[in-house]
Amino acid sequence: MVDWGIRRALAADIEAMVELRAVVMRADLERLGRYDEQRVRQRMRDAYDPSHTWVIEVGGEFAGCVALREAEDARWLEHFFLAPHLQGSGIGSGVLRELLDRCDRDGVPVRLNVLQGSPARRLYERHGFTLETEDPVDVFMVRRVPERSYRLI
Repeated sequence: MVDWGIRRALAADIEAMVELRAVVMRADLERLGRYDEQRVRQRMRDAYDPSHTWVIEVGGEFAGCVALREAEDARWLEHFFLAPHLQGSGIGSGVLRELLDRCDRDGVPVRLNVLQGSPARRLYERHGFTLETEDPVDVFMVRRVPERSYRLI
């Protein structure tokens, strides 16, 4: 597995994230007939909040991003993008495990939405996310806090 790390995002990280989002989401958005060159970028700019966003780095270089936004009843996993040449290397699973462990310790479920037909759905299902609702464009998923097994000694 590749050596990776995450750090808190800075305001200056936004343009790298915007461009990565446009690359990563293009195929799925085109398949759904929803790709728009400007909109795909502007939606990220409009939603960006560095206070709950991390940058994924490989070898000290920008490789992706992920946000974990607090909501009333859960945390929302958002803007999880990894450079295409690094997908399938185990980095995404490692980042996801780290964030889910934090949420488990805090006792909060995690929600997300993924585009219909996106291969990312399999990653989320492997990590315990289940279907909550869906529409023609989005699949909404939730991962509840796992029950702990306790053994009496």
